[in-house]
Formats: sequence, structure tokens, C-alpha cells
Amino acid sequence: MSYLSHFFESLLSTLHDVLPIAIILFFFQLAILRKRILNLRQILIGFVFVLLGLAFFLEGLEQALFPLGKLMAEQLTASDFLGITEDSLGNWSNYLWVYVFAFAIGFSTTIAEPSLIAVAIKANQVSGGAIGTWGLRIAVAIGVAVGISLGAYRIVTGTPLHYYIIVGYVLVVIQTLYCPKSIIALAYDSGGVTTSTVTVPLVAALGLGLASNIPGRNPLLDGFGLIAFASLFPIMSVMGYAQLSEWRAQRDKRSRSENVRS
Repeated sequence: MSYLSHFFESLLSTLHDVLPIAIILFFFQLAILRKRILNLRQILIGFVFVLLGLAFFLEGLEQALFPLGKLMAEQLTASDFLGITEDSLGNWSNYLWVYVFAFAIGFSTTIAEPSLIAVAIKANQVSGGAIGTWGLRIAVAIGVAVGISLGAYRIVTGTPLHYYIIVGYVLVVIQTLYCPKSIIALAYDSGGVTTSTVTVPLVAALGLGLASNIPGRNPLLDGFGLIAFASLFPIMSVMGYAQLSEWRAQRDKRSRSENVRS
């Protein structure tokens, strides 16, 4: 019964959050546009599905993803697993499996991210197939994986977050100057769509779990910030993917020209 009552609390909270959106949509349709709402029954059924889906999702976060991420962080930083003494826990080189897990969880959750799948499909359609769906998803996933691994290293070492972010965005600006213009907007959007329903819960739980279990770290000061890495590094990886593709295309073009002349 406790699970059921907790679910109904989540459902009421979701209704409280979604209701203003519905009011705004219906107000603009009826009062501003002054047009009848088509397929009203289908729209209402859709809202019910949204409410139920969000409520189940929030309940799943509380019951599974958040505890799982925290548990993995606790186990990976335990002295008996690392095979070291308590005095050596502050050494960053002892946490190799933390970085490996951060990379793996960043890559896998990004590949499964529904918002990224939607953006990749639309980019493929608009570009006429020039931008591959899987190529974009893998490029973004690699960026997120590298970013979260570096973020885990930052938590372990306790270095200031702003150093990484400033240097990262300086590199993004430099890349933007030399990147194909057709990919820049998509690259910047790719950094945003990665931080969504699947990635954020596990990454946030991982960061808080690491900061809670590594000596000398503060969960409030050090536990947050992994999402910033997950947003920044996909921009760099997508533009790098585009630059690499452009370089390969130019190389192939030069090779064909040389073959024709010979």
C-alpha cells in the first residue's frame, strides 16, 4: 500500500505540473485563435497518457535509477573493492573503474536517449541523408561519455569546475570558427538533447554518490556539475565528427582528381 500511495502522490504532483501547460494551450486555442479544438477526445486521452507516463517515470526514478546510481558509486569507491587502505582513497589513480563506468554509462544512456533519437532522425531527413542517424548518435554518445569520465575525475580530484568549463567553451568557440557551417546549429542542439530523461537521473546519482563516498568531497559543491560536462562535450564531438567527415571527403576528392589526371 505504501508504494501505491506514493504513486498517487507522484500522480497528483504531475497533474499539478502539467495542468498549467494544458490551460495555456487551451486558452490560446479558444481565446486567442478562436478556433474549435479538433480531435478533442484524442487530445484528452493523450493528456491522460502523459500524466500516467510522467508519474510512472518519476516513480521509477525514485525506486530504481537514483538508488542504482548511488549504489554503483558506493561500490566502486569502496576500499575493499579498490584493494587499498583508507589513507589511499584520495589518490585519483585508484579510481580507474569509476572512470570506466562513467564512460560506459554516459555512452549507453545517450544512445538510448529518446530526444537524441528524435533529433537524429529529423537531421537525417532534413539533410537528405547527408547526416547519418547512427553517426550523429554515436558522435554525441562519445562526447557525453568522455565528458562524464572527465567530470568523475574532477570529483575525485576536487579541482574547480569552472576551469574545465571555461577551457571547454574556448575550444568550442575555436571549433566553431573552422567547422562546416551546416553542422554548427545541430552540434549546439546536440549538447542540450543529451541531458534528458534517461541520462540525467543516472548521471546525477553517480555524481552525488561519488561526492558522498570520496573523502574530502562535499555533495553540494562537488556532486553536481556532471550534467554540464554532458552538455558541453557533445558539442565538441559532433563538430569534430563533421570536421573529420569533411576532411575525408576532401581527401577522397583529391584522390579521385589525381587518378583522373594520371
